[in-house]
Amino acid sequence: MMVKTNEMTLKASRQRVLLLHLSFWSVYLSFFLYQVSSYQRGEELEWNRILITVFTHVIFAAIISYINYFYLLPQLLERKKILGYLIKFGLLFTIIIVIRIELNRYLFDLLYFKTSYMDSTRFVVQVVTSNLFIVIFVGMLRFAQDWFELDAKRKEIEHEKLIAELNFLKAQINPHFLFNTLNNLYYLAYSKSDNTTEVIDKLSKMMRYMIYDSNHSKVLLSKEIEYMKNYVSLERLRLNDEIPIEFEVKGNLDDRQIAPLIFIAFLENAFKHGVSNAKDDCWVKVLIEVNGKECTYTVENSKVHLQKEEGKSGIGLSNIKRRLELSYPNDHELQVKDLKDSYFVQLKLNLI
Repeated sequence: MMVKTNEMTLKASRQRVLLLHLSFWSVYLSFFLYQVSSYQRGEELEWNRILITVFTHVIFAAIISYINYFYLLPQLLERKKILGYLIKFGLLFTIIIVIRIELNRYLFDLLYFKTSYMDSTRFVVQVVTSNLFIVIFVGMLRFAQDWFELDAKRKEIEHEKLIAELNFLKAQINPHFLFNTLNNLYYLAYSKSDNTTEVIDKLSKMMRYMIYDSNHSKVLLSKEIEYMKNYVSLERLRLNDEIPIEFEVKGNLDDRQIAPLIFIAFLENAFKHGVSNAKDDCWVKVLIEVNGKECTYTVENSKVHLQKEEGKSGIGLSNIKRRLELSYPNDHELQVKDLKDSYFVQLKLNLI
């Protein structure tokens, strides 16, 4: 997928450069054709003469320009030897301009008649200056191409870095979740609960979601919510339905998509810091509201004052904040409130 994206980016930059070349030559050819034909105003246009003048000029100008574009300029940019470049370019330019001028004189002498203008200094100066203009402009397109390719590579590197960081952050979520769920499963197995097989079934569905679906940059919001419902079901089983847990979804999901595993960290924290078997007044409330493209995710839970375990750091919140910055830059709003007896988290996202 990444390779395909990179190829498309480079292809797009090359197409932009090609379009610049074609646009330049189309405009220049039209202008030069008009200029040459205007010399014969009031007379019957001699199209053979006009076309010979135009095409010899354009063909020889293109030869100089693209030898410089594909051969001399890349050498200059690679070796940084300006004097060597000027010598090579000067020789190339002189040889091709002399050939072009002599060919023009020969064709006009052969097909029409000898003109004093072809032998004049004015004609030579005009040929030299017009060709220099074309060579310089096409040379500038070379720098434009290099800039487009450099910009494409920069975006490619940024994209690869972003994907790598997102994958790393998601990889941190998986063992964290697995550790918590295995603890729950161990507790149920130890207590010989009849719900152990149901837990294993729900765990397998959740792992399937994490292994396959979460590898995509976006997943259906409905699948993310189903994953969260399974997680809540596991917690209800572990707590023997003794703790009030509310999980409500409002609004039409309409095939809305979301970055995977964005919501789960807040839900895990709600049970980790808000629920204890030793207390009767614990509670958890979860509300997901979808209004058009806006999704509001609210988690509230009671506060259980437990001594922090040594050597453990809460990577969940810092992890999810970083993921939000990467996946929804300037497109999310997060509120976290540590109240006296409860925690409140509200996340607003603009979905696609």
